[in-house]
Amino acid sequence: IVNETNLTYFIFLRFSNHWDMQILLFSLLFMLYLLTLVGNSLILLITMVDPALHTPMYFFIRNLSFLEICYTSVTVPKMLANLVSENRSISFASCAAQLYFLLFFGTVECFLLASMSYDRYLAICYPLHYTAKMTKGVYIRLTLVCWLCGVFIPLGNTVGIFSLPFCGPNQIDYFFCDFPPVLKLACVNTSPNEVAILASSLLITVLPLLFTAGSYTCIICTILKIPLAEGRHKVFSTCSSHLIVVTLFYCSASFVYLQPKSSYSLERDKFLSLFYTVITPMLNPIIYSLRNKEVKEALRRTLKRHLFS
Repeated sequence: IVNETNLTYFIFLRFSNHWDMQILLFSLLFMLYLLTLVGNSLILLITMVDPALHTPMYFFIRNLSFLEICYTSVTVPKMLANLVSENRSISFASCAAQLYFLLFFGTVECFLLASMSYDRYLAICYPLHYTAKMTKGVYIRLTLVCWLCGVFIPLGNTVGIFSLPFCGPNQIDYFFCDFPPVLKLACVNTSPNEVAILASSLLITVLPLLFTAGSYTCIICTILKIPLAEGRHKVFSTCSSHLIVVTLFYCSASFVYLQPKSSYSLERDKFLSLFYTVITPMLNPIIYSLRNKEVKEALRRTLKRHLFS
């Protein structure tokens, strides 16, 4: 990345001027991060070791859990360090890397959630043809495309932003390096960058969301045709966890990246960014395990095998 700035680092502002509040925030954030790591690692382990979960749906869930571990680890360790350290600086290159990897994993998640909706669409709308349509080659290629989109789509905007001149100030009033707070520090007109960010945000969020919405429209129509209420409930329960995760992720991310500049609110966006980078990754394994009988049964089998064998 070409750097034409006099600045060599940025400084994150304190969350609070009160040390007790800093310690409280550190404890809360550390607990959430630990739950995220443990929960997603457990889902990752269970879906790998239990043969009953070697299906396309759990292959996607395994990728999602790995993704959540990486996604939250991009920002949270630095946030924790900033809470208890006097040195709250981040180098120019580290800030660029943090922003890129945040967008990288966020992009992968958007497309992965869309791929999961397609898997549920085939399983519910075409159950007799599901095995033939969702082969191992198909779901591996779908996942590979998701990760490649994450690699390439955020690259242009990241290079574009960190090629801008930054003359000062260098204080970031945010939890981590993200588009809105970093762009505010540039010394030139950033309108072209904002247009490019909006365009890529539409590609990353709206396109997969429309695909997901279309898949679930077909799924709901199919469910409504099932005559028995018990049958409808059983079929819907197989995709309800994914629907909850999609709603949590897209609602918070869309408010940050798809809003017009005139309605930008730093305080609101700080809360929303904390939600989708910390809370949502922690909730995902809870949602998938508590609402999924197969995962709970697999967990029981795994514990029984290792604890009582």
